[in-house]
Amino acid sequence: MNRISWLKFAPLAGIFLLVGEGSGQQQLQTPQASPRARVTQSIGIAEVTVVYHRPAVRGRRIWGGLVPYGEVWRAGANENTTVSFSHPVKIEGEELPAGTYGLHMIPQEKEWTVIFSNNATSWGSFFYREDEDALRVTVAPQEANLTESLLYEFDQLNDSSATFSLVWEELRVPVRLSMNMHQIVLENIRESYLRGPAGFGWQGYNQAAQYCLTHSINLEEAGRWADRSIAIDENASNLWTKANLLQKAGSVAEAESLRERALGIATEAEINALGYQYLFSDRVDEAIELFAANVRLFPESWNVYDSLAEGLARKGDRQGAISNYTRALKLVQSKTQKERIQRTIEDLKEGL
Repeated sequence: MNRISWLKFAPLAGIFLLVGEGSGQQQLQTPQASPRARVTQSIGIAEVTVVYHRPAVRGRRIWGGLVPYGEVWRAGANENTTVSFSHPVKIEGEELPAGTYGLHMIPQEKEWTVIFSNNATSWGSFFYREDEDALRVTVAPQEANLTESLLYEFDQLNDSSATFSLVWEELRVPVRLSMNMHQIVLENIRESYLRGPAGFGWQGYNQAAQYCLTHSINLEEAGRWADRSIAIDENASNLWTKANLLQKAGSVAEAESLRERALGIATEAEINALGYQYLFSDRVDEAIELFAANVRLFPESWNVYDSLAEGLARKGDRQGAISNYTRALKLVQSKTQKERIQRTIEDLKEGL
């Protein structure tokens, strides 16, 4: 095309270019060099979520090279790496409110600064401002096995804490998180659980009281929850809960009276279920106390001896467990149960 012809069509080319750029047309999606990733970890009833992009090593020098020492880095690729906490958290012992934060880091050879920024929407660290910091902590990097693509992971988990780590190349940067899980659970009980369907029945108030009893926390309010449960529907379970709360408060005689009242109205199945509730919560002595009461009340049932034997075995009393399993074996009619109990007795004898 000669110069005159090109000038003739140039205005149309400009129009096509403007239409293409400004028409809101959907952009073509293609694979990213640093793909987006998300990892969510539950800690107790709380959640922590990290959203980031994963650059690869690709044979490059990373630390002190691609990622310079002493400069704020976006802790990933592309836009902000973000970390979200559903509840208040402590980062390396420092308090941070619930929310979503931009995550930045300042690498050094011996220690790293980890920054939680109130700005979680900027592009990487290019628009980072120190006056937007919510928290800074210092952590020590660790050697790690080669990881080609940057990774965030959680480990050292328990009900109230965890470590989340950036892992890339041959380095791990661990950050310790902890939460006041009892406080979180209590707030959930007060503000959500007992203000929903659970607030209409005896079970919800009894479960709330049981949680406090198990962990020896918030006992005064737990007593009121137990009272509310009893008022809705008095039964062996909530009477036993209230009795144990009274015991912890030092009202021993009143606690014993309430336990007798509970056992007086309880069925074998109710006592057994309550005993297993304690057993599965590692409150073995309380479980054994209930199983033994069931034996006294229902001595003709094979199942009460079977449950007591299980509790004694959990406690480490093999002889007591064998004795009660043997009594259960004499009473049980089911062939399947007979075989199970016999095998259990043989296993316990091998350990003597």
